[in-house]
Amino acid sequence: MARPRNRDYADLRRDLVDAGGRLLAAEGPSALSTRRVAQQAGVSTTAVYSLFGDKAGLVREMFLAGFERLAEAFAAVPHTDDAVADLLALGHAYRANALANPHLYELMFGRPVPEFQPDAETSALIQPTFDALVAAVTRCTAEGAFAPAAPSDLAVILNGLAHGLCSLELRGALGDSDEAGRHWGRAFDTMVRGLATG
Repeated sequence: MARPRNRDYADLRRDLVDAGGRLLAAEGPSALSTRRVAQQAGVSTTAVYSLFGDKAGLVREMFLAGFERLAEAFAAVPHTDDAVADLLALGHAYRANALANPHLYELMFGRPVPEFQPDAETSALIQPTFDALVAAVTRCTAEGAFAPAAPSDLAVILNGLAHGLCSLELRGALGDSDEAGRHWGRAFDTMVRGLATG
């Protein structure tokens, strides 16, 4: 198989990543084979091997793709004069990305493929998404919107809240979209007020 042109490479990579994610989410790790993924994407297994090397490489790319999409969602959040509003906008972006990519979410934050464990290099590639949250919290603290505290500690708490809500929503445990939105709003309103009072 000839190496795809850049545009074709990006499209094919996305198609294979999404096909793998859908198989993993729908049928579990036993269904995730290079043959099944290739079939789902309408290409030969040679394409999978050419782009990812093997199944382990495909899983790593699926993991990274989830965080790349999250980073893009964070980057699209506008910077305003309201530090707290900007932080909450990151929460909305996190939720929107999870809802748009539910087939990658569990791989990003769980261990549905037991043999996959991000190495140091892979972990470093996804660090900027957490760093964006730390930066937003740092700004809230520096501008006096939050009581003094270690920004990284606050970022862990906020990340945990968002992750918990996303996990519940993706499993249908928060009701319909409107009801889930109300839960998100109440949870983050309570959190922000708590951080402000210290």
